[in-house]
Amino acid sequence: MKKLVLAYSGGLDTSYCAVHLTKDENFEVHAVSVNTGGFTKEEIHDIESKAYQLGVKTYKNIDAVHNYYEKVIKHLIYGNVLKNNTYPLSVSAERIVQAIEIINYAKSIGAEYIAHGSTGAGNDQVRFDLIFNTLAPNIKIITPIRDKKLSRQEEIAYLQSHGVDLSWSKAKYSVNKGLWGTSVGGDETLTSHLALPEEAYPSQLQETKATDIKISFVKGEPVAINGEKDTSGVIIEKLNNIASKYAIGRDIHVGDTILGIKGRVGFEAAAALLIIKAHHLLEKHTLTKWQLQHKDYVANWYGNHLHEGLYLDPVMRDLEAMLSSSQQQVTGDVFLTLKPYHFTVNGISSDNDLLQSKFGSYGEMNNAWTAEDAKGFINIYGNQTKIYQNTNNDD
Repeated sequence: MKKLVLAYSGGLDTSYCAVHLTKDENFEVHAVSVNTGGFTKEEIHDIESKAYQLGVKTYKNIDAVHNYYEKVIKHLIYGNVLKNNTYPLSVSAERIVQAIEIINYAKSIGAEYIAHGSTGAGNDQVRFDLIFNTLAPNIKIITPIRDKKLSRQEEIAYLQSHGVDLSWSKAKYSVNKGLWGTSVGGDETLTSHLALPEEAYPSQLQETKATDIKISFVKGEPVAINGEKDTSGVIIEKLNNIASKYAIGRDIHVGDTILGIKGRVGFEAAAALLIIKAHHLLEKHTLTKWQLQHKDYVANWYGNHLHEGLYLDPVMRDLEAMLSSSQQQVTGDVFLTLKPYHFTVNGISSDNDLLQSKFGSYGEMNNAWTAEDAKGFINIYGNQTKIYQNTNNDD
């Protein structure tokens, strides 16, 4: 039998792939899923049980949460990356790490084939195929959903015809859960005007009383919540547990796909939005205006390249070096208030706070220059504009 590694999530698409490749194509299927956060041990056990029910030869779960944070999320925090000022790259970021882990596993067991459940209309097919082709060009890629142009109803009917009648009650929605957020796609996101219903989101409102929290950063990385230190990955998980009870972090992202068409997807990313907004405020207090300005476009390029699957291009390491270098003074505490469906970022405390300097208070007092200094500066500062306007005063 032909040995094949299936990138398996336990969802409808990859369940179809498992049955089809085993029963119809006579592959020896080795299912592998990569945990990039958001799953309990019980959920992973359920995914494994389902994989064996579908007929796979072996199943393996790879814990990549630490790698995901170190290789990707850390730099998204440094850059305050929100695609189109909205989306924290919840899924596109983790797909890169998953693809690398899966292809490395395929090579380790000598698989000749690798399969994934991406459709032909999304970004994931590009991300997976780019990584697979780059790291293992001799391994053939198989994509049943893409090649057959299958609808979700066709997949369900096929599985039922093969005696697989698992619960597909949420098959209407495509849900991808990870450490940096959960994406939610469904009929509504295929339109331009409909909102996702409340029940489509993984977390429901449980807390209504506002609460204050403190996130502590050291050199740009989150290291504590309310003074309790932990690893940054655990900090993110704890923040998600706290903030998701307020149904915080929901939105719908509209953007340009790699394929050139517009895409629309819902998401819930409580911890990601809290951390990015808190980190950004801390940077406003601790970085110079030129650091902030140049970081913005570097981070924008980094996020776009990552979103479009170009993680292995060496320019990404160059951009990461700049983003990492910018974080040397980004240390301090940020104070936030959580409320139903939203939050506020109240302020910061940092030894590196450039606002609390001896040089002056904005709009109040100047301690480092005189009134005459200010007048002279303004006169010279406006020279270029005065020259242009006087030269072209007829306009």
